[in-house]
Amino acid sequence: MMSESSETKQHLLGGDVPKVETATIEDLNQITELVMELLDEQSDFTPDRATQERGIQLILEQPNRGRIFVLRNDHQIIGVVNLLFTISTAEGGMVLLLEDFIIHPTHRGHGYGAILFEHVVKFAKTKNFLRITLLTDKFSQASQKFFQNQGFKYSGMIPMRLNLS
Repeated sequence: MMSESSETKQHLLGGDVPKVETATIEDLNQITELVMELLDEQSDFTPDRATQERGIQLILEQPNRGRIFVLRNDHQIIGVVNLLFTISTAEGGMVLLLEDFIIHPTHRGHGYGAILFEHVVKFAKTKNFLRITLLTDKFSQASQKFFQNQGFKYSGMIPMRLNLS
């Protein structure tokens, strides 16, 4: 018997309920495609397949740096989240930097993002991370609203960046 939440998700998603899994090196091509789509939507970045693939591969091959989770159905990866591990002196312990959070454009608005994010929170709590921080596109009201609905609050801090390449 399914829980009410599972029944709701299955109904919402048309019966093909995707599963969240830890990404493997075999997922590299599909993850790279999704990350490139995300970066293409942002004004701060210019997608470059070799660069994105190299960054993703570094995480997949060295899980002490972070974790990538994929949301997949029987046919394809429809979502991906990239979590990087770091230490916060302010929190006095380990925290997560949510670097990428992507749902394939044809699958947005169906509850998939909430499923993927729910997994992130469970993972973070299980591993005793103290905070999740992310940057979202200033011009994407949909992204900001999604993360606010997940409990994120605006910070008094502002992002600044120095590119070294």
